[in-house]
Amino acid sequence: LDEPAEGEAALERSLQQLEGIPLAAASWERDILPTRIGDFTTAQLDHLCQSGRFVWLRLQAAMLKNTGKDDRHRNPAVKSTPISFIRRERLADWRNYNAMADADGITLSGDASKVLDSLQQWGASFFQDLQDDTRLLPVQLETALGELVAWGLITADGFGGLRTLITPQPVLRRRAKRRPGYRPLAQAGRWSLLRQARAPRDDTHRFEVVEHIARVLLSRYGMVFRKLLDFETGLPPWRDLLYVYRRMEARGELRGGRFVEGFAGEQFALPEAMQTLRRIRREEKDGALVAIAATDPLNLTGSITAGDRVARQANNRILYRDGVPIATSVAGEVNYLEAMSAWSVL
Repeated sequence: LDEPAEGEAALERSLQQLEGIPLAAASWERDILPTRIGDFTTAQLDHLCQSGRFVWLRLQAAMLKNTGKDDRHRNPAVKSTPISFIRRERLADWRNYNAMADADGITLSGDASKVLDSLQQWGASFFQDLQDDTRLLPVQLETALGELVAWGLITADGFGGLRTLITPQPVLRRRAKRRPGYRPLAQAGRWSLLRQARAPRDDTHRFEVVEHIARVLLSRYGMVFRKLLDFETGLPPWRDLLYVYRRMEARGELRGGRFVEGFAGEQFALPEAMQTLRRIRREEKDGALVAIAATDPLNLTGSITAGDRVARQANNRILYRDGVPIATSVAGEVNYLEAMSAWSVL
């Protein structure tokens, strides 16, 4: 990772780089954004969402059964629920390539159905309005909202709503005792339904959608090839991305070649990414250690880097030395990938 940038503009650039990727809800503010933004605060993220620039949601809902009806109740959103951030004007683009839930095709709990009906009738609503309309107790309404979030049916103006939903109740109760009148969900802005995805208008529009996603992937990784995207989900087919990258190469926007050894197929890189690769190759190794959460998109273990795959779970960690993974922490157990002295990890 480079040195963290600072400010809301830097946060916006990071969210654009990470657009569309589903990561554990709790990891965004705990592991992902603080490593990229030096002065990151939750208020910055809330402001970007409340201003309408970004929307958070569960982008990929579970595939429905072959019957077209899913009769399973879904647990409310938790810390591990995969959540994505997308620029609002690009939401439809990403939803075209993801399996979105249809409220008519799933079975909701009674409380969640009441909330869904209220949102369908009255549109975006504050927590208090939903409580008045549904006559649910606050804890019942919170659970119902969490269920609808987990199905990918709703979002909220700010990220504070989800932040509260995934915070354990004992923690919320302790905060309420210390701060009389503490009602975080009442201050989370409006809750609203996510519109169903619209199919591309024509082939030209479809190409524009694929090109946008292709550019996001380039921004995310600097270079792109098929194996690199093995753990990405909800993307256009590789053949469509390949068509876009070939056109970009013909226009001189990126370079094609073999930049990473050991992987077959075409590879494409941004000019600035190639310069970085050349600089890294010339520099002497200094033994720099960097630890990342396994939920980070930079976790490419088991695909690009050697060794077994480290599951993208919240408490797993990976330690790199000069860009090479040398140790992992999985379920609290530390595994050394190469012989290390005690001094090398201090």
